[in-house]
Amino acid sequence: MASVTQQLTERGLIRPPSFLPTNVMYETLMGSIAYGVANDDSDHDVYGFCVPPKDQVFPHLAGEIPGFGTQRERFEHFQQAHIRDESALGGKGCEYDLSIYSIVKYLSMCMDCNPNMIDSLFTAQDCVLHITRVGTLVRERRKQFLHKGCWPRFKGYAFSHLHKMRSKEPTGKRKAIREEFGYDVKFAYHVVRLLDECEQILVERDIDLRRNREHLKAIRRGEVSEDDIFRWAADKEHQLEKQYHDSTLPAGPDEPGIRDLLLICLEEHYGRLDDCVVNVDAAVRKLREIHAILEGSRAVWEA
Repeated sequence: MASVTQQLTERGLIRPPSFLPTNVMYETLMGSIAYGVANDDSDHDVYGFCVPPKDQVFPHLAGEIPGFGTQRERFEHFQQAHIRDESALGGKGCEYDLSIYSIVKYLSMCMDCNPNMIDSLFTAQDCVLHITRVGTLVRERRKQFLHKGCWPRFKGYAFSHLHKMRSKEPTGKRKAIREEFGYDVKFAYHVVRLLDECEQILVERDIDLRRNREHLKAIRRGEVSEDDIFRWAADKEHQLEKQYHDSTLPAGPDEPGIRDLLLICLEEHYGRLDDCVVNVDAAVRKLREIHAILEGSRAVWEA
């Protein structure tokens, strides 16, 4: 089945780069639908990734020397909001917000524990709109991206939303939400969602995006006070600090393993990569790491 990106392109509703519509590997619904709190008016937020042309991933194939002369602008992502498709949902129509990333950018952001990217790998199966063999390879190894670095990243996003709850000059839909409920319940539900997800990662090494949907729905209905949100967040922060120190997750990302996954995906799509990249086996990689450590130690001794 064609991806949403391809369908929207064929209907003339978007104009992405020419390679993109037929090279999307994964698309999933995100936002309120993914978190189980959507209503009939909810937008369809679609996240995914594609594989760009080979010479964009490996620019030396086009004769480019990184850092020398004029550099080609390489594809990282395509984003477009408020795409109205009247033919969607059996003619009922819906509005899409589309975000499709290069596989290189996407895996890098997942490796850095970007909450949106991580969430997009853990959506329920009924949210997955389009998936290829490459998309399946990444989704099946989604737990490989989890590490203790999730705590500072998720905490940063959560407390940014907490700060925005206090904004005195909301506009547009945010102003309407504030007027209806007395505070911004949408920012509030994201605070709770992010900290809940982080706890799942640290304790269970997994994420169920819909586990706490009843709590999130209650917040969005205005059944939880603003003061209760702030108290809940403060208590959860103390819990998560302890869970962070007790967690058996790796301290940081498995960069070599994720690099191998990236190369496997690229080889699945392009074919053999002998002309693109040198595969360094584990033994050689370890020797290089030891050499770097020794060089660093020598610099300290000579200082």
